[in-house]
Amino acid sequence: MKKTIIEARDVCYKYDGTTALAVDHVTLTIAEGEFLAILGRNGSGKSTFAKLLNALLLPTEGSLTVNGIAPATEDDCYEIRKSCGMVFQNPDNQIVTTIVEEDCAFGLENLGTPPDVIRSRVDEALHSVGMTEYAQASPAMLSGGQKQRVAVAGVLAMRPKIIVFDESTAMLDPIGRRDVFALARRLNVEEGITIVWITHFMEEAALADRLIIMDNGRVAIEGEPRAVFGQTERVMALGLDVPEMMKLAAMLRERGVSLPGNIMTVNEMAVELCRLK
Repeated sequence: MKKTIIEARDVCYKYDGTTALAVDHVTLTIAEGEFLAILGRNGSGKSTFAKLLNALLLPTEGSLTVNGIAPATEDDCYEIRKSCGMVFQNPDNQIVTTIVEEDCAFGLENLGTPPDVIRSRVDEALHSVGMTEYAQASPAMLSGGQKQRVAVAGVLAMRPKIIVFDESTAMLDPIGRRDVFALARRLNVEEGITIVWITHFMEEAALADRLIIMDNGRVAIEGEPRAVFGQTERVMALGLDVPEMMKLAAMLRERGVSLPGNIMTVNEMAVELCRLK
């Protein structure tokens, strides 16, 4: 059984000047090395929960531990951010220097890391995200997908055990979305980094190990993607969509075609339709 790396128990958060809870008594655990996707319509609380994981916000109520640390003091928050990196929606809000490799080194320099260690970690991180040839480039000259890779490299250089991607592909074109998601998946599979992937894209969520749907600050549905998306009507009632092949399968079943309820890909649909002959 895998070790728990994030544990939330009745976690709540309320923004100043509001009465409703943005995160409302959320209880969940995330295992070390897991790839967890979180879905939810706007205002569901998913991005607020992401900021709690990174100690950018502190719970109003309940308890939260990240890599064994509960954020009770500023020092605790500092330690959490070293082990839990975060990649935001807009890379321009995360890139702070005019040279790619300098941006990648920024966090390490703030920690007082020795120069030789910074050099090796920056080189390794840029290589890992496929941006070595752009080390001396200006981020302003890069595409959106490339900028997001630079943002990921800056997080990777810190050697985190967890990376939270907060709608990190929302502003990218389809190719950029595919590349950044593939990078996160590779970091998870090859390096064992725990990934919390917050997204609006059903196709991305369908490839996670586990899926959570949030609504009004609460966990509404939780489980493996096939099991969650198999509840098509319930998911759509929460203002979300389901993978296209699941919608098609549901429509065909309504018209009397005998199909299983867990079809998620085009290949799976093709196989099942061929079996009907």
